[in-house]
Amino acid sequence: MDKRIFRISLTAALAGFLFGFDTVVISGANQPIKEIWDTNWFLGDSIFTFHGIFIMSMALWGTVLGSLFGGIPTDRLGRKKTLFWIGVLYFASAVGSALAPEPYSFSLFRFIGGVGVGASSVAAPVYISEISTAQTRGRLTAMYQFNIVFGILIAFISNYLIGIIFDESIAWRWMLGIEGLPALIYTIMVFKIPNSPRWLLMKNHADAIVIESITLLGIAKDKASVHLEQIKVALLDTTEKTKDNLFSGKYNKPLVLAFLIAFFNQLSGINFVLYYAPEILERAGLASGESLFSSISIGVINLIFTFVGISLIDKLGRKQLMYIGSIGYIVSLAMVGWCFYSGANSVLLLSFILIFIASHAIGQGAVIWVFISEIFPNKVRSYGQSWGTGTHWVFAALITLLTPTFLDAEIGVFKDNPWPIFIFFAVMMVLQLLWVIFMMPETKGISLEELGKLLSRKQEDSK
Repeated sequence: MDKRIFRISLTAALAGFLFGFDTVVISGANQPIKEIWDTNWFLGDSIFTFHGIFIMSMALWGTVLGSLFGGIPTDRLGRKKTLFWIGVLYFASAVGSALAPEPYSFSLFRFIGGVGVGASSVAAPVYISEISTAQTRGRLTAMYQFNIVFGILIAFISNYLIGIIFDESIAWRWMLGIEGLPALIYTIMVFKIPNSPRWLLMKNHADAIVIESITLLGIAKDKASVHLEQIKVALLDTTEKTKDNLFSGKYNKPLVLAFLIAFFNQLSGINFVLYYAPEILERAGLASGESLFSSISIGVINLIFTFVGISLIDKLGRKQLMYIGSIGYIVSLAMVGWCFYSGANSVLLLSFILIFIASHAIGQGAVIWVFISEIFPNKVRSYGQSWGTGTHWVFAALITLLTPTFLDAEIGVFKDNPWPIFIFFAVMMVLQLLWVIFMMPETKGISLEELGKLLSRKQEDSK
């Protein structure tokens, strides 16, 4: 693997670090904000709480917006410029959330950060997949997931340490504000990465500009022209001169695949566990300080098994990892439900939660961003990525919005014992396993252009 492409991919993937940090850092602020601003009340006669909508899920609705419309700047402005503005959004969100005087302005800045998260889940995987080869695409694109996981771990550690250093009434502000530092560093670093040669060609830039971009990726000048012609031939072979849009009917196969992998990703309950980890562990019998510390173990296991997933994704393939992850999901979620139902020891329950996290890291966690970024043809890839990530974040937002209604110890439907929540997720993972067995194609080792042709051919054959 070329070291320069690795470094460039890693820089783009740092958007994932901010993604992971931003989405999980709220777990440490969840309980303090609920108490300080008294946000834990129902909105009228609805089943939704103010806390669920404005504090916990507002960033996710921003993420929905960023992912659904992130394909527009990714396609028109380019992958690089979009990644730069994502860094700006992260920085503004971190500083604004930390300084917010009341819940409404807090929600606005969390929403802004969510837009950055959603857009990054479109732009970064697309960029990385386009600058890598068929042989390294899985590992390089999966670095985005690794950085998400690394960001999650650092957020858990940061929350724990800040919780020790500062009084609870102000600690949550530092938890949120500290993100501004890595956001600023990332925004500066992204200046140095080149534009995607594939994007430059699709936007009809001059050959000299494309060759310059190719050489910045580490390809020697005497080979850059050959590489340019190879991309041109591949693009001409797979890009028709029509005005077909994503929903013209031609791309139904990848649309369904992207929707289902994103749907099942969230119906595993992964964001439910990550966002509410301290509260779930407290319900299992751990004290507040112990639950924050135990949350770090979730981040550590996530990181370790993400390494495993990344190392295997180009060897075993995407489908095999999904088999492993699905079976792990089913067993661990069923046992977490049983632990809550039977009142089992909190250490045993934490062990099964960690198995759940490991199953996610090896399976869905390693696969989802790679898979969505490679199943759409070049001409609609950024919009296809928006479709898949948009689906992911809509369900993430809904689950986070509804969680207080079911989980909260005072007003939740399952306030006495949340075991039915985990059994529901386990049943969803049985459905995911069936989808993997009967519908999911293997994409390992196939070029982006060949994948576009393959899925289009399948679509045409099905008519």
